[in-house]
Amino acid sequence: MIKGLFLKILKKKNPDFRLDEAVTDRILLSLSLQKISNLLRSLHLLAYGKIPRWMFIGKGVHLFNIANMRFGRFVQLEDNVCLNALGKEALELGDNVKIGAYSRLIISTSFNDIGAYIRIGDNVGLGEFAYLGGAGGLEIGADCIIGQYLSCHPENHNFGDSSKLIRHQGVNRKGIKIGRNCWIGAKVTILDGVRVGDNCVIAAGAVVTKSMPANSVIGGVPAKVLKKIEPEQQKPKKEKELVHA
Repeated sequence: MIKGLFLKILKKKNPDFRLDEAVTDRILLSLSLQKISNLLRSLHLLAYGKIPRWMFIGKGVHLFNIANMRFGRFVQLEDNVCLNALGKEALELGDNVKIGAYSRLIISTSFNDIGAYIRIGDNVGLGEFAYLGGAGGLEIGADCIIGQYLSCHPENHNFGDSSKLIRHQGVNRKGIKIGRNCWIGAKVTILDGVRVGDNCVIAAGAVVTKSMPANSVIGGVPAKVLKKIEPEQQKPKKEKELVHA
C-alpha cells in the first residue's frame, strides 16, 4: 500500500520511475515521517507572506531576506542550506528544485554594492556543499543534474593598480548562465562571464573559465571541449554498433 502511494506520487515527476525491490515499507515509512516534518517546517514562511506550495525544509536551514525569494512547487531544501537573497532582483527556485545539504546560495553579502540575482529552473537537482554566488547574476536552466561541491563565482576583483589594496579596487561583474539539460560533475568551478550551452556534460573537477557551446563534453583545468554530443540518428553506423555491442 505504501509502495503504491509512493509510486503514484513519484511517477507524476518521472513517468519512468521504478522502485527498487530492496526498498521496504519500513524505509518508506521512515522517509514519510521525515518529509512530513520538513513540510511542517516550511509553514513558518506564512509569517513572511509566502505560501509554501508543498515545500520541504530540513533542519538548520537559514533564509535571509525572504521577501526577495520566489519558490516554485515541491522545492526541497536539505539540512543546513543557506539562502541569501540580498539582491537587486530575486532569488528564484523553480518547480521540483532540490538543494543539497550544506549548500549556500548567496546573491551578495556587501551592503554597499548588492548583487544581481540567482535563478534556478524547474527540475534542477543540486548536490551537497555547493556555493552559488549571484553578484553578477547566475542562471541555471531547467532539468540540470549537478554533483557535489559545485562552485559558481559571477564576480571578479579588480587588481590593476599596485598602489592600492586589491580589496579597495572594487569588482567587475558579467554573470554566469548555464543552459538546460546539463550534467555537471562533482567539484566543478565556473567563473565569471561564462555561458554554457544546453545539453552539456562538464567532467568532475573542471574549472570553466570561458564560454562553451551547446551539446559539448567539457573537462580539464582550464576546461575545454573534449567532444561533441550528437543526436543518435546522426551517429555513424560503426559507433552505433559499438554502443550496442
